Amino acid sequence: MRLRPLVMAVAVTSALVVTPAQAAPAGRVLGYVANNGGGVSVIDTATNAVSTTIADGGGSSPYMAAVAFDGTRGYVTNSVQNTLTVIDTPTNTVDKSIPVGTQPAGVAVAPGGGFVYVTNYLGGTVSVVDTATLTVTATVAVGSNADGVVVTKDGSAVYVTHDLPGPGKVSVIDTTSNTVVASIGVGNAATAIAASADGKRMYVVNKGSDSVSAIDVASRTVVGTASVGFTPHGIALTPNGTRAYVTNSEFDSVSVVDLTTMTELQKIFVGDRPISVALTPDGASAYVTNFNSNSVSIIDTASNAVTSTIAVGQRPVGIAINFVPPATSKLVGGSAQLQLRLLGFTVRSLDATLTDKHTGAPVAGQQVVFRTVKGNPLCTATTNSSGKATCDAQVSLLVGLSTLLQGFTASYAGNNEHGGASSHGHIALL
Repeated sequence: MRLRPLVMAVAVTSALVVTPAQAAPAGRVLGYVANNGGGVSVIDTATNAVSTTIADGGGSSPYMAAVAFDGTRGYVTNSVQNTLTVIDTPTNTVDKSIPVGTQPAGVAVAPGGGFVYVTNYLGGTVSVVDTATLTVTATVAVGSNADGVVVTKDGSAVYVTHDLPGPGKVSVIDTTSNTVVASIGVGNAATAIAASADGKRMYVVNKGSDSVSAIDVASRTVVGTASVGFTPHGIALTPNGTRAYVTNSEFDSVSVVDLTTMTELQKIFVGDRPISVALTPDGASAYVTNFNSNSVSIIDTASNAVTSTIAVGQRPVGIAINFVPPATSKLVGGSAQLQLRLLGFTVRSLDATLTDKHTGAPVAGQQVVFRTVKGNPLCTATTNSSGKATCDAQVSLLVGLSTLLQGFTASYAGNNEHGGASSHGHIALL
């Protein structure tokens, strides 16, 4: 989506590591808010609080945000730096900044996550980014003011809106040839676009016509139009495809649209100048960025009432919400010393170090369980600021010297932020 010109976008050893036996933790549903004033605010939807703010690798003006379908990468356009910031979402760290076209605006990820498509507003092009190499592999000329973008469910085509005065259009790119193969007339100043879950419809926000156009994907024709509020900007669809939530930037509201009848059901008042909207995967909540309020409004979609407001960064614009799996952990077991006692053994300085596999950063405050290779419990310790857990164990003679000399197993069960891990360590006689 493109902000109106008067507020132009100033737009994120030896130890053997084995797979833990227990099921992986559930992960988190996170919201990524691209702040026009810089940085990406990450909202944990379980608590509705900002858990971190991601510095976007020199991109001080993020514009839109999208998250790959597998949840492990986020992509944010920086409209002043002409770059695309790549975020590792399990760790919420910046992996790379990729040069794209002039004033990038919209971004969409292909099904399967193999390619990312970036609209370059002033360049009149779409950059095609290969996610395996994180490089631009093609640039497609589409015409002036390329803005919103979405990929069809089968990945065969990309739909691009054009934020132009007067009658608008949507360009259709064939992803095999990376050429424009069709142009569909819609309302004035087309901005945001969203695809239905079944892949049969595209819904286009017409900023200059105060309306939403429904496009039939099979025939590439407009099959319905719904009137909404004044100067609409963003759109999100419920997972069941029955309703759309459309932000009205000059009416400080969100229109709820029945997609079967293409009629507006009601308006929900939110913050000052709402721009974008995204729904949680279960469709229970809609999150709306309020550009002038520096906030996000949360709408309960059952009651269609605002239930909470979250302070984020300056001038929030784009938002994307997705399930994010736990980050991969690495646990490295160390060496311990075995001391014989009259009625048993003492195993001193059992240790293991827990780190994030992607970043190498220590993971502190997590419980590590130590056992013999046959599963006999030894001791439990909590990782310190360096990610290291250390403890001593008093062991019965029944465990046996030969078992202890085979070493120990350290295991971390994992949580929603970091997955479980285990490793082997050594025990030697003093």
